[in-house]
Formats: sequence, structure tokens, C-alpha cells
Amino acid sequence: MQNTRAVASQLSERASELRKELARKIALFMDSAEKRVTDVPGLTLSRRTAPMPPASATYEPSIAVVVQGRKRVDLGPSSFILDESRFLLTSVDLPIIGHVFEASEELPFLCLLLKLEMPVVRELLSREDIPLSTAPSANPAMATGEITADLLSACCRLVGLLENPQDIPFLSSLIQREIIYRILRGPEGARLQAIATLGDQSHQTAKAIAWLRANYAKPLRVEELAQIARMGVSTLHHHFRALTAMSPLQYQKQLRLQAARGRMLMDGLDAASAAFEVGYESASQFNREYSRFFGQPPMRDVRTLRLSNAAADAGESRV
Repeated sequence: MQNTRAVASQLSERASELRKELARKIALFMDSAEKRVTDVPGLTLSRRTAPMPPASATYEPSIAVVVQGRKRVDLGPSSFILDESRFLLTSVDLPIIGHVFEASEELPFLCLLLKLEMPVVRELLSREDIPLSTAPSANPAMATGEITADLLSACCRLVGLLENPQDIPFLSSLIQREIIYRILRGPEGARLQAIATLGDQSHQTAKAIAWLRANYAKPLRVEELAQIARMGVSTLHHHFRALTAMSPLQYQKQLRLQAARGRMLMDGLDAASAAFEVGYESASQFNREYSRFFGQPPMRDVRTLRLSNAAADAGESRV
């Protein structure tokens, strides 16, 4: 019993030291920036010095590791808390609402996001020396898992490549494979395994999700979506909701609203033009659904976002 406690204590101390080192590396690279897409393929770093209001986004298959601060991610009715002890695994493209609620100048919110390449996942799964498990069909394609010392070590080495960019082409893929291996070995990897396994119903549903993500502006015909997934309509509905916590129609609606918001904010489109661009046939319906989802009418929401972004930029420039 004493040996077990001693080992647990050593692992905890190692994880704590690795977490501090990873936070130092991220903070050093970020300086005063809020977000940076790095030269390491698939790696994005984030930093916030104050809590932020909830914001919509679409997460790709990825792992998010928070080393300082806390964040909540809402997927439909489900909520996931990310902090220094729990990572977030996303197995398919999912529209979410994210909320950084613990961050300060003294202890900024620091996070790394690593996109997961499904071909690499499948290649690792083909190896006989990696134990496989069965994913419960009721589990969504998003889950949190324990951040272990081994995972932190791999993340430290990955971010550390930014200090030695000449090593990125050779070492980044090796370290990313190790990170995927660590995920697959844990209980949360079961869903990732199911998504990546050809012929599995989760994999078939993921094909329908990918098609809908790429064609959200087109009219949705669930029968055609079921044909893409090679399953019946009712079966697709069941597995689609199990993975995404929403129906295909709700999924499409969230993608459309997020895309329209981006077009208005970044490209300066008016509400009606943005609505038609993302597939709405009625501007009034778009306004109603937008107000219900984001809490205020389109153009007022965009003005609020621009003011918020301008204030954040001004705050960063004073740091």
C-alpha cells in the first residue's frame, strides 16, 4: 500500500513539473497574442488574460489540453469542463459553445489544440500491439479524459519543437503519433477508435457528419444522408444524435448560423445576404433562429462582437 502511494505521489509531482514547463513554453511562444497557429502541423496555441463570454465554434477531430485556467464547452445539452487535470477529445466535427471562465493577468488561460489525423489513427489501430476496446454507442463524439504525466511529456516535447524549428519536419509526426497512442490506450480512446474503424456504425455516421459539414448550405434530405451513411433513416438519427447530441437538422442549423455570423463579422455582409449565402430561403426565419441561438438580432450581435474584439485588442496592446 505504501509503495502504491509513493508511486502515485511521484507521478503527481512529475505531472505538476511537466505542467509548469508546458505552461512556460506556451507563454514564452505566445507573448501577448491570444491565438497562434504554429509551424507544427495541426498545433494551435491559445492564451486569455480575462474570462471571455461564451462563443460559438466548430471543433474538428482534436485534443485540447489546458495547462492553466478553466474552460467550459457545451455540446447540445452536455457540458464539458477543461482544466489542468482533464483534456478534451473531439472525434468528429462538432458545433459547440466555448466559455473561458477562469483567466487573469497573473495566471492566463493557456491551452494547446492538436488536430488529429484519422489516417494516422487508423494506422495505429492496425497494429496488433495496441489493445482495442468497444465504444458504448450512447457516448457522444466528445469526452474528457485524465491528463497524465506521459501525455504532458509528449505535449511538452511537441511545443518544444517551436524552439528548434529545424526538428519539426522529422519529429513532429513522431510525437503526434505518441499523443494519439496515449489517447487510444485510455478509456476515452474507445470512441476515437469507433470513428476511425471502417465498417463501424460510428464511422458510417461520421461520413454523414462530414458530408453535412461540407454541404451545410444545401437543402437537407435525411434520406440522402442515410444513403451516404449506408443505414436506415431511423438508425442514422439514433447514431447521429448519440455522436453529436443533436439531430441532423439541428446540426445543420448551428453550422449555418455560425457561418453566417462569420461572414457578417469578417466580410461585412448584411444579415439578409449572409442568410442566403448559408442556405436560408427566408431572412425572417434566419433572424428568428439567429436571435434565439446567439441571444440578439444579427447586426446588433455583430456590433457587440466588434466592440468586444476592439476592447480586447486595446487591452492586449497595453500589456
